[in-house]
This record gives sequence, structure tokens and C-alpha cells, in this order.
Amino acid sequence: MTAANPASDNLRGIALIVVAMAFFAATDACVKLGAEAMPKGQVMVFLGLGGAIIFSTLLRVQGRRVFATDFFTPALLMRNGADVMGTFCFMTALATVGIALPSAILQATPLAVTGLAVVLLGEKVGWRRWAAIVVGFSGVLIIIRPGATGFDPNALWAVAGMLFLALRDVSTRLMPPSTPSLRIAAYAMIILLPAGSIIAQFQGGFVPLTPQSGAIVMAASLLGAAGYFCIVQAMRTGEISVVAPFRYSRIFFALIIGYLIFGEQPDALTYLGCVVTIGAGLYTFLREARLNRRPVAPPL
Repeated sequence: MTAANPASDNLRGIALIVVAMAFFAATDACVKLGAEAMPKGQVMVFLGLGGAIIFSTLLRVQGRRVFATDFFTPALLMRNGADVMGTFCFMTALATVGIALPSAILQATPLAVTGLAVVLLGEKVGWRRWAAIVVGFSGVLIIIRPGATGFDPNALWAVAGMLFLALRDVSTRLMPPSTPSLRIAAYAMIILLPAGSIIAQFQGGFVPLTPQSGAIVMAASLLGAAGYFCIVQAMRTGEISVVAPFRYSRIFFALIIGYLIFGEQPDALTYLGCVVTIGAGLYTFLREARLNRRPVAPPL
């Protein structure tokens, strides 16, 4: 992000991440439908294939190489590994517990990003923001209700996916500025091909595509690739503490799609957990904005 106009960069980052969340919510619906017709590893392969073709083509159009030595940088290896694990975990949650519940749990991602940013990026976080993180994760506990009658252990896949995806986003900031966003996205899609193929072998192997399942995975590939590019751009454009909270828009898209397509109707505790988690995240955002507005004393 340039120092010339950080406010403008933040606005662009916010817009990009909201658009990304809309694409991802639509992708989730396609993934859930696809996972009902084929192994989850096979869905990952098709997601990766579509994205790899799109991003590799765009790179070549720009005259850039698809593969470069930065593929082996520790930050990128960490990012790709976290992305594969996050994709698999979240996809498993979508296939087992629907769209609304995993999307609600995913609302804790900005809080996890804030915590990981302290560890990996050296960002400073005061006790109030740490308290907000604790409150936010208590909202996740309200959503999944461990030990309660309605507890579904499969919801833990969404928790694991959320943590891995937070690690992916933070590691994006560790990438060298010279690495094009398109190449980062291409790498992430390409790595899904071998990872998904291996996973599919443990799930009974590949199955033939029908016209319907083929259309579903094609739509998922296109929507996922568009969302992926937007989120990479967002995390590299705006300040991470400002942009990340706007991930919350995903829950609104997910609730609408879950109701209209799958007839999902989350209960009151799920909504309460969403409010607690989102409220904690918004607090961190508002506090960060207030701190940034404070005048800085001139050096003595």
C-alpha cells in the first residue's frame, strides 16, 4: 500500500473484499452441490484447474512467467500449505453441516488474523483488542455449542478451516512486494491439483462428470477464481486491520443463499453467536480507526 493516499487504498481494499465475499458465498453453494456428486478431493482439483488456467493465462497476457523462484520462498510455501488445508477443512464443513453454520464460524477470521498478525508481522495489539478476540471466539463457541444437545462435531472442520485461512491471509503480507498478485493466486490454484488428487484417492477415486455436475464445478471454478483474486488484491491494498473486518459481509450473502437454495434456517443461538463475533470484530476495527486518527506528537 502506498503512503500517498492510505484512505483511498483502504476504500479499494474494502470494496474488493466485499466483492470477494459475495463470490465466495456463491462458490460455497456450488461446492456443496458438487460434493454431493463427487469426492471432495475431486472438487478441489476442478477448483484448482479452473483457477490455474485463468490466472496462468492472465499472467502470460501480461508477459509474466507463471513459475518463478519465488515459488520456494518460505512465506509462499506457508501460504499455499495453509490454503490447501483451509480449503479442505471448509469444504468438508460445507458438505456435512450446510452453508450457514460454517459461514457463521468463518466470521471469526478477522479476529484470528489480528492475533496471527501479532505473531507473524509484529503488529501491536493492546489489551482491549485481545479482549475483543476472546469475546469473538466465545461467539464461535455459542455457534457450535460443544457439549450441548445440538452439537455437531463436523462443525469443528469449519473452525479448523477458519484458522488455516487466517494463516493464509496473514502470510500474504509476508510475500515479497515484487511477487505479482496474479502469480500468488495462480500458485494457490495450481497446488490444489496434486493436493486434491491425493485426497480423492482416499475417498474412493475420481468419478465421471455428468452435465449437471460439470456445470457446477465450472461455475465454482470461475466464481472461486474471481473471489480469490479479489481477496489477494484486498489484503495487499488496504491496511490489514481495516480491510479484514469486512469479511463479515460473507455471512449475509451466505444466509441468503442458504435460505433460497437449501432451505436453511439457522436458530437463535447461531444468530447470537454471529452478533457476538461480528460485534467483537467491529470493535477492533473502530478502535483501530480511532487510534489512527489520533494526532502524533512531533519529535522533541
